[in-house]
Amino acid sequence: MNIVLWFLAGLVAAGFLFSGAYKLALPHEKYVAAQAWAADAPPWAPHAIGVLEVLGALGVVLPAVLGVAPILVPFAATGLALVMAGAVVLHLRRREFPALVPSGVLLVLAAVVAWGRFGPYAF
Repeated sequence: MNIVLWFLAGLVAAGFLFSGAYKLALPHEKYVAAQAWAADAPPWAPHAIGVLEVLGALGVVLPAVLGVAPILVPFAATGLALVMAGAVVLHLRRREFPALVPSGVLLVLAAVVAWGRFGPYAF
């Protein structure tokens, strides 16, 4: 199960690193054109979410790889799961049903990593 959790943590990290970098790289106007929800959000919100996603992606993998404070891994996974829970609620309210799939998958993956690393397969 440890190998499965490492694999899932890698998937979570890759997904959030890509998503967060995308939010950080684009100016607000271009991001709004690509993602309709951002039009209703303050201009700083996509960038703030992007920072949280990039930091969470690093936090899911780096502490365990470096052997420095690996207890941070389940906390980072929990934080990412909470970010995705917010995304799921936002997409449900806006009736953006196709966007629920990636958000829901990342939510479940992050929650499984948090459960495993807090519980029976902690470092």
